Amino acid sequence: MSKKCFVCGKGTTTGHNVSHSNIKTKRTWVPNLQRVKILVDGTPRKVPVCTRCLKGGKIKRAV
Repeated sequence: MSKKCFVCGKGTTTGHNVSHSNIKTKRTWVPNLQRVKILVDGTPRKVPVCTRCLKGGKIKRAV
């Protein structure tokens, strides 16, 4: 499954974990994606959509 929202394009971001002694190690933040069935050009498809798009009503779910 791709780690990118089908609607808004939100994807993973990278940065550093910073310890108390200021040692930096790499880490990633992954968006909260859910596989939902939506209508894409009139046909139902299962695509990854972030929860912000789901809660905001930016998609039309297929039955």
